[in-house]
Amino acid sequence: MGLAILFGVFLLGLIVGAPIAFAVGLASIVTFLYEGLPLFVGFQRIVSGISVFSLLAIPFFIFAGELMLHGGISTRLVRFASAAVGRVRGGLGMVNVTSSMLFGGISGSAVADTSALGSILIPVMKEKGYDTDYAVNVTVTSSIAGVVIPPSHNMILYAVAAGGGISVTQLFVAGIVPGILMCLALAVAAYLVAVKRGYGGEPFPGWYALLISFFASLPGLLTAVIIVGGVLSGILTVTESGAFGAIYAIVITGLVYRELRWESFKKAVYQAVKTTALVMILVGCASAFSYLLALYNVPEMLANALTSFSDNPIVVLLMLNLLLLALGMIMDMAPLILICTPIFLPVAQQFGMDPIQFGILMMMNLGIGLCTPPVGGCLFVGSAIGGIKIEQTVKTIWPFYLALFVVLMLVTYVPAISLTLPELLQ
Repeated sequence: MGLAILFGVFLLGLIVGAPIAFAVGLASIVTFLYEGLPLFVGFQRIVSGISVFSLLAIPFFIFAGELMLHGGISTRLVRFASAAVGRVRGGLGMVNVTSSMLFGGISGSAVADTSALGSILIPVMKEKGYDTDYAVNVTVTSSIAGVVIPPSHNMILYAVAAGGGISVTQLFVAGIVPGILMCLALAVAAYLVAVKRGYGGEPFPGWYALLISFFASLPGLLTAVIIVGGVLSGILTVTESGAFGAIYAIVITGLVYRELRWESFKKAVYQAVKTTALVMILVGCASAFSYLLALYNVPEMLANALTSFSDNPIVVLLMLNLLLLALGMIMDMAPLILICTPIFLPVAQQFGMDPIQFGILMMMNLGIGLCTPPVGGCLFVGSAIGGIKIEQTVKTIWPFYLALFVVLMLVTYVPAISLTLPELLQ
């Protein structure tokens, strides 16, 4: 009965439109009261959930991403990508994917990627004769590279939700190969659709222009190198690298590119504070929620349910993927990471999956959910920028979904794709 109350109040909160953090927190409090547990235990769980040192990295990463969004870095990355791959058939589609790979690895946010690059590339693609649905599809699906390619604050959330025993550094490194594979698969899909629709390429601007655009984008590209390199070298912790990255972003956007104005800076600060507050409230409430899930043995119940259906690891892992994909379609990424990790991770480990590999698997599944209706945040942003109905976009997005699903299956059943680099760095 307690479990029914926990999920019932949570779903009721979602139905009436309450913020997810409040729905999670209210469900936890009501269940604590039903079980007769002291409320101070619940508040202890909330406070202990956010009293994790590695969480300090999240506001720094978010702030750095906001500064890059408003400081001219995305524009220079697009110019470099256009000079490098724009001459390929359907060149602007290749530019879109390449830009997402570069910017996603800096901002760490799929929605920021869609907003920053979409506002630049979608109008240009429409002007050059590309269909609106194609421009939006490429932008939206390639933007989820931001949640897989490091640095990604979602990986920090996963490490915390998993109990703190997982190295954020290893998670960062594990996301490199899957993220690149995702972008390559999407580039192939974009090329094939471009050929089918008869799109041409952009003229090659010449090697001199390519070098100029590369050096212009290099200070922005170095942001990700500094953040990830500082962690991998052991010189900086994840939190210290996030702080250093934010300072570096201020210097580059304000003093080198000179595009960060006072109004833009205030907007970046406001958005970073707002997003950080939302994440921290959610982390705290999800900690109490997870305590109750463990109390009711939900992971064991799920494992028993899956094994009663099949004890074949291939089938069980496929079912886990489908469950995460389905959940990603109806809820935002951060709350799902915090709620689902304590439930699904023990099941995945029971069937031989490494926690690092499962973390990348979760990032990919929930990232795909960001570009899938009915609650796909990236899909909504991209469609709004393109001025097209979501229904029209979804009709022709299937080649890109297929490309992402192929990579998802490879990451699921070929552990070396996500685990080789972390093992080499141990």
